[in-house]
Amino acid sequence: MHSVSIPQSVVERVVARRGAAHPYANLDPRRTALVVIDMQNGFMMPDIAHALCANAPAIVPNINRLAAALRGAGGKVFWIQNTHDEACFTEWSVMYDLLLPAMRAKRVAAMTEGSVGHELWAGLDVRSEDAIVRKSRYSAFIQGSSDLAERLRAQGLDTVLITGTVTNTCCESSARDAMMLNFKTIMVTDGNAAHTDEEHNAALIGFYLNFGDVMSTDELVATMAARP
Repeated sequence: MHSVSIPQSVVERVVARRGAAHPYANLDPRRTALVVIDMQNGFMMPDIAHALCANAPAIVPNINRLAAALRGAGGKVFWIQNTHDEACFTEWSVMYDLLLPAMRAKRVAAMTEGSVGHELWAGLDVRSEDAIVRKSRYSAFIQGSSDLAERLRAQGLDTVLITGTVTNTCCESSARDAMMLNFKTIMVTDGNAAHTDEEHNAALIGFYLNFGDVMSTDELVATMAARP
């Protein structure tokens, strides 16, 4: 689990700008979605992963706990699967061109639908009432990646809790885009995983200062429990 460190100076800047350290502490669970980014074997299972995040398994209990609390309070859970298909080679060729051939091949093998790498991690508490959404970019919200934003709006959901891996890539990209599509967005401090504490905290701080809120699993579960 990451050692989360948000400097007091950052909190003070947030308070000066917004009037509170946690502007979304009064969230309505019934209008909230837990968005779980890329918790797949392709990022978590040694020998299968194309981009192994060794810290990702440690956040699984917090994700499961948040999912249970939100379901119980009337919210929804969305499991996001990073997915490669042939269109990626042309529609997102810039990303693939940045990779060495061996890394490109490993990513394709791990992220293609039907592969072991594409599957969600076995320890996740995925329920039949949850939604599974496939995305084809780092961000789940950017145009051309998925229909997640449309699904959320269709269900009257205006708040998103971002969890998953990697904090400073797919999770942060999704969180920033969600805010810019007018969703109230919270990154869960102990529900995201990166390769290092430094990368994890840098992503949280950058997001917190300008895009949304950051809260822990305990804080969010307590917020849900306090609602009528």
